[in-house]
Amino acid sequence: MASLFSRSASSKRRPRRRLRAAAALATASIMATMTGCGLQTASSYVPDAEPGSIKPIKNLPDDATLTVTSQNFTEQLILGKIGVLAAKAAGFHVKDQTNVPGSVATRRLMTSHKGDVTYEYTGVAWLTFMGHEKKIDGEQQQWKAIHDEDLGNGLTWLKPSKANNTYALTMGPGVAKKHKNVKKLSDIAKLPVSERTFCVESEFNSRADGFKPMLAKYGMKLGDANGVPKKNVTILDTGAVYNATAEGKCNFGEVFTTDGRIESLDLTLLADDKKFFPEYNITPYVNSAKLKQYPQMASVYNQVSAKMTNAEMMRLNRQVDVEGREPADVAYDWMVQKGFITRA
Repeated sequence: MASLFSRSASSKRRPRRRLRAAAALATASIMATMTGCGLQTASSYVPDAEPGSIKPIKNLPDDATLTVTSQNFTEQLILGKIGVLAAKAAGFHVKDQTNVPGSVATRRLMTSHKGDVTYEYTGVAWLTFMGHEKKIDGEQQQWKAIHDEDLGNGLTWLKPSKANNTYALTMGPGVAKKHKNVKKLSDIAKLPVSERTFCVESEFNSRADGFKPMLAKYGMKLGDANGVPKKNVTILDTGAVYNATAEGKCNFGEVFTTDGRIESLDLTLLADDKKFFPEYNITPYVNSAKLKQYPQMASVYNQVSAKMTNAEMMRLNRQVDVEGREPADVAYDWMVQKGFITRA
């Protein structure tokens, strides 16, 4: 099987940033491929397990089946295998359709009801799938809006986790030591202009919820001699941003808040104290018809979401991206550790 943990964070975030026209073309291409040859995933492997706190659903029909799907970047591969293990522990036969290329194709599987369970990010759903231009402030408020709107598509969003994989800026260890008073994004504007140096990826540099409007929110104008001159900004591939920031080649680097490299490279996250960035809470959503048929699905997945945090996801992602472990094994060990399943 091809290495999964070597996928870059740029592939990790690309689906979130597609324009709607590009998304439509990508969907058509991907779905044509799936129609022509059948949906094939890289691996349906998960270790054998026994029930833990997730118990087999009573009186579940012998032929009860759930199709679990996920996207094909590190965090989604882990989440997909968590979804598979939870369904199996509850007694379902599982069709493992994880490792699908991109959020567009995964969404199409769910809206066509060929998929029954997936994990998605609330910000992706609201801004990309549903096409809204402005974020909704507050995790619960945004979740409720998504939940209510998607009911019309025959999809039900279960409870959101506290894991919020959104944008952030970080400092490398040397810079953090030098600028001990810089704890939040609003502190950057207090620094001399020469110290306001940034490493960002090209897409973040041009996004409507990205670099330029973020700077404006915090009182700094991109391209202004008294704000952030363009010479202070270095555009890099996403993976290179992490290393360049850690090495102090720029004072501040753009990252994603559950990325395992934050911890492994000893990067310091800055608080988004003016709440500029949208919420991207990891949340399972399911086929409403299947949920009506098997209402116990909600309690199965809600208890798992209750244990997901940024720190937990960062640790799991690190095991894949930095330590080179198989996503299914990482998901399995976490599910065992939390008591959801037991080793067979």
